[in-house]
Amino acid sequence: MPQFRISEVARLLGVSDDTVRRMVEQGTLPVRRDESNRRVVDGVALAEFTRDHARSVPDPSDVLRSARNRFVGLVTSVVQDTVMAQVEIQCGPHRVVSLMSTEAVEELNLRPGVLAVAVVKSTNVVVETPTRLPHHRSED
Repeated sequence: MPQFRISEVARLLGVSDDTVRRMVEQGTLPVRRDESNRRVVDGVALAEFTRDHARSVPDPSDVLRSARNRFVGLVTSVVQDTVMAQVEIQCGPHRVVSLMSTEAVEELNLRPGVLAVAVVKSTNVVVETPTRLPHHRSED
């Protein structure tokens, strides 16, 4: 089962080590001691914590859709030629890049500073895991 040290949790959550320590002291984030007596957070507990405490920007669209993955952000870059365009949107800490027709860019009036929603259909999402997980032990 994967486990993460306080500094690794801080990096994953995008907060300081002290913030993670306060979460631990408040009982918001469960920890235990590893074999070296360091405080660690169980990977399953961390996954539940991140899901339960996720903050998303409300989707300003008044549209119902089947896709569940919506990322609200600001357009940061548009590079286009006569046929195709590359649009970058900064959605919180995530950079989302989309390739689309120049016609679509013009119809949506996409340009830096415009609020946009990136919608990702799960059938097109690639999932990877690092070859070396921090403090990961495989069950034999």
